[in-house]
Amino acid sequence: MTVQTFIPSAVKAASENTVTQPMHTADVSIKKLYIETQGCQMNEYDSHRMADLLGDSHGYVLTDNPNEADILLMNTCSIREKAQEKVFSGLGRWRKLKEQNPDLVIGVGGCVASQEGDNIQKRAPYVDMVFGPQTLHRLPQMLDQHQAQVEKPKKEKIKLVDISFPDIEKFDFLPEPRVEGFKAFVSIMEGCSKYCSFCVVPYTRGEEVSRPLDDVLAEIAGLAEKGVREISLLGQNVNGYRGETFDGDICTFPELLRLVAEIPGIGRLRYTTSHPLEFSDDLIQCYRDLPQMVSHLHLPVQSGSNDVLQAMKRNHTIDVYIDKIAKLRKVRPDMHLSSDFIIGFPGETDAHFAETLQFIKDLDFDHSYSFVYSKRPGTPASELPDNTPEQVKKDRLAQVQQVIKQSSIDKTDAMLGKIERVLIEKVSDKDPNVLIGTADNTRLVTFIGDAAWIGRFAEIEITEIKTLNLVYGELLNLEPDVA
Repeated sequence: MTVQTFIPSAVKAASENTVTQPMHTADVSIKKLYIETQGCQMNEYDSHRMADLLGDSHGYVLTDNPNEADILLMNTCSIREKAQEKVFSGLGRWRKLKEQNPDLVIGVGGCVASQEGDNIQKRAPYVDMVFGPQTLHRLPQMLDQHQAQVEKPKKEKIKLVDISFPDIEKFDFLPEPRVEGFKAFVSIMEGCSKYCSFCVVPYTRGEEVSRPLDDVLAEIAGLAEKGVREISLLGQNVNGYRGETFDGDICTFPELLRLVAEIPGIGRLRYTTSHPLEFSDDLIQCYRDLPQMVSHLHLPVQSGSNDVLQAMKRNHTIDVYIDKIAKLRKVRPDMHLSSDFIIGFPGETDAHFAETLQFIKDLDFDHSYSFVYSKRPGTPASELPDNTPEQVKKDRLAQVQQVIKQSSIDKTDAMLGKIERVLIEKVSDKDPNVLIGTADNTRLVTFIGDAAWIGRFAEIEITEIKTLNLVYGELLNLEPDVA
């Protein structure tokens, strides 16, 4: 067998064409696509673009039932331990579907695909296509190649594998994104160059590469014209954005935020995932100057111990992190802060963990993504001695999660009687007179209102706390449409 890496077409996809997803009907001739997405918001974004791409190029429509699909795609994540085994376990279930329907096409993409390459097809020969995060735009060509092989079988089957790193090329070939609702994710950069000792991202998604400024602004402006009111900027190290301008200069992340805030229709800005090293004073000033910036920040720190941070090669100290948050809360006193924590990193002692737990209490995090350390093959940390019993790690994690859960409960309770700015998104399924929206701090807010208000911002006084993430309120003021 030979491995084929695809070269993109010389003709750039026309960016002005609007992608319209065909409607589901009873017509059995409609080709259906099922995508299983694992992992982060970047993968969620990529999966949406796969659907856009194959809908535009081959007329596929999404289905939530793998049993009726003509194509099954698995968009994989390699952050957690045993990620590869999770993939092959899922593929084992799909193998049965292919035995029932030999024409079924199976593809594996994402970070595990990038790590494993043609080993996926060696272990699971019924997989037809393997592609990485940077080559998903080549799916139509890969599908055509596969279909050609089916129609005209060769003695030597070509393995359809493309896990190369062609910089930012994929954005030139993806169709214009579909709009679903009033929120949208926009990927502004790919990869990471920080090389934390525990992380596989630089090896699976490549080095940091930023999209050109004009491309980012054009995409956001197009989304705003279609009714999007909240933009979430995405990147593995999003605040490290360095996009080239039309005249060859470089636009920084704070400069990008200021430009996006000027686009008519955009009333709210979020971003993820950021790095403390790139959390500059200029970025903090954006929170002072731009009302579109939400009072919610996800800034991963990973540990509250300087010794552990050094072993993680995070290249910052706890004091630096605390100082940045203090500056931020000075300009935004109501800031809600979330973070990532790795518990039980190799060499973490009881004293190190105590430092982390106290740090979490002192910073008063709203919520977190916290996990017991997972050894990832090929990373420097995987070679470190790790003598801490697994149960000790789990007990530490439980303590962290309990502290942050209580903090989150307290912050939700503190919303009672406060006024929240809410993006109105939909009518309740249970009551057509009840509207549902999202506050800056990500809580869902329900209140009595008119469905004609959907897509606008409103000031809501919180009158009842229902659950950790759901509150009730009353309308105080309906903002004019920001378009």
